[in-house]
Amino acid sequence: MDIQVNQISKTYGSGDNQVAALNRAAMTIHAGDFISIMGPSGSGKSTLLHILSGLDRPTTGTVTYGKTDIHHGTDRELSAFRRRKIGFIFQQFNLLPVLTARENIIMPLLLDRQKPDEAYLQKLAGLLGLTDRLDHLPHELSGGQQQRVAVARALIAKPDVIFADEPTGNLDSKSGGEVMAMLCDIREKLGKTLVIITHDTRIAEMAGRRFYIVDGELSEVTVS
Repeated sequence: MDIQVNQISKTYGSGDNQVAALNRAAMTIHAGDFISIMGPSGSGKSTLLHILSGLDRPTTGTVTYGKTDIHHGTDRELSAFRRRKIGFIFQQFNLLPVLTARENIIMPLLLDRQKPDEAYLQKLAGLLGLTDRLDHLPHELSGGQQQRVAVARALIAKPDVIFADEPTGNLDSKSGGEVMAMLCDIREKLGKTLVIITHDTRIAEMAGRRFYIVDGELSEVTVS
């Protein structure tokens, strides 16, 4: 399923206080793409990612998944679409401290009143090196292990696309490298689309397609 981003803009405030976070951004994300988006702080990266993933709405423009304009329906319909089609990995792990790794991973399914696919959960755990950590609480895990739990949680509903906002920002370089290597491996093995925001040039260069954004203006970088 391709994602078509059609001239989306986002403004905050009004009159003299109006700020343009995005200016007519356009891109096509093909099924299976690995895309990185770089840019300085305040350039509009997170705003773009939030609109692409349905966490925010554009002021103008549309985002279509196949033939579905994700911002056209109600908030309830958008939430249901996100839970079933989109996985999101944040810089903060956002794990619930009183739940085990397994319980944190399956939480999106429980919210959608679905039963976990135990075989798929075990497959994810194996790919992410979490098989012997599923019964541990977050405080019993390293930072890298907690982020791997967050990756598994993003994948548990079998979404078509994964959005990641600085997923290694809270990790040291070794742990960050391990998480990214596993994420890239899973993307390839499971055939997922991956869109990642990063300040790390090394991570950006892993992507097959690279974009740069500055002052709300988005452009694709030619990869030689």
